[in-house]
Amino acid sequence: MERAGAGEFDEFVAARWSALLHLARLLTGGDRHRAEDLVQESLVKLWFVWPKVAEGAPEAYVRKVMVRAAARSSRRRWWGERPTERLPESPVPGDVSATVAERTRLEAALGRLPAKQRAAVVLRYYQDLPEGQVAAALGCPVGTARSHVARGVARLRHLLSDAVEPVG
Repeated sequence: MERAGAGEFDEFVAARWSALLHLARLLTGGDRHRAEDLVQESLVKLWFVWPKVAEGAPEAYVRKVMVRAAARSSRRRWWGERPTERLPESPVPGDVSATVAERTRLEAALGRLPAKQRAAVVLRYYQDLPEGQVAAALGCPVGTARSHVARGVARLRHLLSDAVEPVG
């Protein structure tokens, strides 16, 4: 790759890293380490096709690669780690604790969705993509993407309502 192309690639990565990492975190159910691996793996694939997609839509390409890679990796049975029901309590200063707790709850619920539903919900509501682009990223018809989104949102509502403990 020529130097100018490499510079454009570096600029793209620098500008979009945090957004891609956040998307990857949501796609992996909140696992930061797996999310970093997912972003890096996707950017390596982008590097090899950069001259072809640089003028088009490199972010759409990376998003599609990330969704597919996250779906493949979620099929693995063992990651070498054992998840726990509850995270250890850690003090958070200020009023941020409620926001962090809610975000953690949502990420945990997202992690319990099937990979395609999780990807569809994240792309539709976090990335705010239209249904057609969600379908393209998932590699399925628009109706199927709508179905994944609807079922994912319904499952999230169920999981989040179960997580609320009654007071008193």
